[in-house]
Amino acid sequence: MSSSLPPIFDGMGRAMKAMAEHQRVISENIANSETAGYKARTVEAPDFSALVESQAGVGGAPRVARPRVELSGGMAALGARPPQAGGRVILDSETSETKPDGNNVTLEDQLLSLGQVQSDYAAMTNLYRKQIGLMKTAIGKG
Repeated sequence: MSSSLPPIFDGMGRAMKAMAEHQRVISENIANSETAGYKARTVEAPDFSALVESQAGVGGAPRVARPRVELSGGMAALGARPPQAGGRVILDSETSETKPDGNNVTLEDQLLSLGQVQSDYAAMTNLYRKQIGLMKTAIGKG
């Protein structure tokens, strides 16, 4: 008998770590809201494809993969840069305005993002709590 937790706990843990990282990036954006030329950043969504693949079973297994974007000559000519290897912090493409000094951080956008992270984190902790309750009930401790 294995003592490891069900894979859903691994997924919830990854999601909660990604949300904590996103909260850190939002606080950096807010701290640099008056820094000339600073560009708002966000966190790339976590990749759960390995979790799905491990649960697929034998035969006809679903395959989920993150799309890959290769930098074309046209994209490079427009100023696009290749992503940093292994980095999950990326420039935020959904900013609402850019100040004359080049800074595109708006406190309103950052506070909205922070509220969404807080809401998602609360939902994930509630899901975690319910899963623990189900496990306790299943083993007769609940």
